[in-house]
Amino acid sequence: MDENALAKSKPKEDIQSHSDCLLDNLELLKRLYPNVFKKWPWLYTLLRLACIYHDLGKLYPLLQECIRKGVPYIDGIPHGLLSLAFIDYHWLKEEKGLSDEELRLLFQAVAYHHDRQMPYNNEAINKELSSLRVPYSHFAYDKLPSDFLAEKIHRKYFTINKRFDKRDGEVFYRFIMLLGLLNRLDYAASAHIPVEQPNDFLPEALAELMTGWQNSNPQIQWNDLQIYMMNNSDKNIIAIAQTGKGKTEGGLLWLGNDKGFFTLPLKSANNAIYDRITTKIVLTDRENRVGMLHSDTYIRYLEMSEKQQKRMEEIEETAAAEGITERYYTRTKQLSLPLTVCTLDQLFSFVYLYRGFEYKLATLSYSKIIIDEVQMYSADLMAYLVLGLRYITHMGGRFAILTATLPTFFVDLLREQDISFEPPRVFTDGTIRHSLKVMGKPINAEDILALSQKYKGKKILVICNTIKSAVQLYHQLKDEHKVDVLHSYFTKEDRGLKEAGIFLMGQKESDESGIWITTQIVEASLDIDFDLLFTELSDLNGLFQRMGRCYRKRVLDLLYNCFVFTGGSKRCSGVGLFIDKEVHRLSKQAIMQVDGVIGEEQKIAMVEQLYTKEKLPEYYDEIKEAINYAASHTAYDLSKKEADRKFRDIETMAVIPRKVYESHKKEIQQAIEDLQKEYDGMERERVREIRAKSRKVITNQTVDLALYLAKDLQQTEILKINDYEQIPIVECDYNSEEGIVRPVVKPMAETQDFLSHSF
Repeated sequence: MDENALAKSKPKEDIQSHSDCLLDNLELLKRLYPNVFKKWPWLYTLLRLACIYHDLGKLYPLLQECIRKGVPYIDGIPHGLLSLAFIDYHWLKEEKGLSDEELRLLFQAVAYHHDRQMPYNNEAINKELSSLRVPYSHFAYDKLPSDFLAEKIHRKYFTINKRFDKRDGEVFYRFIMLLGLLNRLDYAASAHIPVEQPNDFLPEALAELMTGWQNSNPQIQWNDLQIYMMNNSDKNIIAIAQTGKGKTEGGLLWLGNDKGFFTLPLKSANNAIYDRITTKIVLTDRENRVGMLHSDTYIRYLEMSEKQQKRMEEIEETAAAEGITERYYTRTKQLSLPLTVCTLDQLFSFVYLYRGFEYKLATLSYSKIIIDEVQMYSADLMAYLVLGLRYITHMGGRFAILTATLPTFFVDLLREQDISFEPPRVFTDGTIRHSLKVMGKPINAEDILALSQKYKGKKILVICNTIKSAVQLYHQLKDEHKVDVLHSYFTKEDRGLKEAGIFLMGQKESDESGIWITTQIVEASLDIDFDLLFTELSDLNGLFQRMGRCYRKRVLDLLYNCFVFTGGSKRCSGVGLFIDKEVHRLSKQAIMQVDGVIGEEQKIAMVEQLYTKEKLPEYYDEIKEAINYAASHTAYDLSKKEADRKFRDIETMAVIPRKVYESHKKEIQQAIEDLQKEYDGMERERVREIRAKSRKVITNQTVDLALYLAKDLQQTEILKINDYEQIPIVECDYNSEEGIVRPVVKPMAETQDFLSHSF
């Protein structure tokens, strides 16, 4: 093909080189994951043809002119449609033996490999094509015809804006595989990265981890949970295991040499597990092996790259870390790494079948998904998880659920969706870590002070259901003790410092003592170990999760180490707002029967008995309704942005408190200028780094508020970042000790629940 026939202008690349890159990546994919093509035996042939044909429409003279000039191709025929005219369906059917269904799959995959608006019909585009002749003789692929462009797109194989969908049954899943993998190959070729990196390191890394442990303790071996995970690596499994049983290692043993995703409920938990894997287990070549995927991935990678650069400079290495961030980020976003630690929203938003979802589900069809702490998910997220697992397992993917406790109705939901899995297994070792004292009253400073005096020199954790409750306790205790408070209404910069502080105190080797008052943001996967826990009752799942932050890996040596305040005749904060009243009532009823030692088996049994569809029919129906709602969406109705918004179902607004803005005004204004500046001639990677750093300067001083609360605050100034993004300056007092205080609200606004937020 003519080398001047360009696929893109920045960087300049011709169509054939780009298509060759797709074909090379196809061979790589087939070599690394041959079972994909065994399960879908027709896939290789159609995928190879799709790689060849997908960009031939760019030969269209008007489009070539736009590419050469580097100007937008506006209001022209999408190149995916133009590419269809190159597909000689007579030859493919008669000479290659493709069926009508396979031709329809090929036509749709090529047409829709980019999500483009198509305000055309077959007649209009055929009229346009009838006057167009583009020779492609000397086309460098064997056994393809070398005639001229076909004159018509046959309606039998393709009708514009009539796509495969769920009503087409199994054909729809075949289309997902074909289009999803075509897009993966196309994205990888455009980014000049391998479509997949080999997972050939994890078993060896885990073996080295065990060797290191045995050097300290020759008797240590993989425990019963970890052995079970290894022996059932080809199955969908559910393992309920107490804190300290090594669920992370167990999940990785189950993953083995397969492609894997490790999902966690919260971004902070995501960061913690990623750090643990990359500092304790996978010690080399991190950028090609383990990724971290959430909304702040790029800035986290940039920070790691800067630290790496600094280390190189300190040891006078000549190598540089430049370029690491961009390549690492690209491989992570393209799902090319063997192991990715991620939040649920980054992976499972495909359940809404939005335009462009196929690459995620096609990738998950040959992957394993480890799902940590399923009990932490809300009703909506649990629904999306169940529905997503139905799609994934139907297409060949596998899952392992690892959790400290498991609601019984979750198992019922999986069965109702015809998802196959091994019967849940429980793993405990009989270690007693907790002794519970139920306090039939609201949480209060007097009791905390009295009991903390009894246990002097201890690390004390207080967990409240709402920010309001946490801040009130902070004020009541701060004059008597060394006290810190952590919740979500701090600026990102202050919150990061506080998270580092609570993590430091919560380490086994730390001799620091004091009181940390928090909300439920500390519940999931934070490896902290406090001596005493004082907590409001939320529900049983939440309570046992909170107890996991106390005596995390120690044997009990106190009369009581967990004190639970049930509210007595009053409600605990948050009940009726974000804590279901009936779940709280039944949890309170159950926990009142406990006084003293509580073992892991008892916790698991209590959760199983409470969280059933018989005891919580309304909550169960809420989850089922959410499943049915997501499943009812017609494929391709939503954009990705719309699907993400529905998936998260939490609308927040980033704001900057007036006092914070005035303190950082100069640097914020400079950052906005840097974001708005044009960087002609500068490398894209360098521009992205500059803008990421500038954005971090701004976001560090923001607080994420629930949208309905943020709208009630008085806004006296708006920072315009660009045409689509702005950040309000809100009138409220703020300090780094307690966060937002005394918000100034608009007239007639409802203010009583402003600090009754759960985080």
